Amino acid sequence: MNYNNRIFRVINNSDNGDTSSETTFHYKQEGNILTSIYSGGSIVSGHLLGMVDEDGNIDMQYHHINNKGEIMTGLCKSRPEILEDGRIRLHEEWKWTSGDQSSGKSIIEEVV
Repeated sequence: MNYNNRIFRVINNSDNGDTSSETTFHYKQEGNILTSIYSGGSIVSGHLLGMVDEDGNIDMQYHHINNKGEIMTGLCKSRPEILEDGRIRLHEEWKWTSGDQSSGKSIIEEVV
């Protein structure tokens, strides 16, 4: 699976997460290396770096600055689901490595 030039938007997130339906991720992929910039909602600017396995699962780390001026960091594992219309939905389990170090779940979907 290749995520290059795909755009995703959050459709669901745990209450302790910073992202929302206003957050957009712009993915780039070369080989199995994935990068993304993201922003929107309470996220001023963010980046992620990850690796994609043969099944399209993503193991990543992320950091962003939120609208409170905090630098937040974390880890995330994403599992893809192909929707009936061919778009990708990612089921994510994440954990803060800053702040309260809590964890949560989110779902993001490809925007066409």
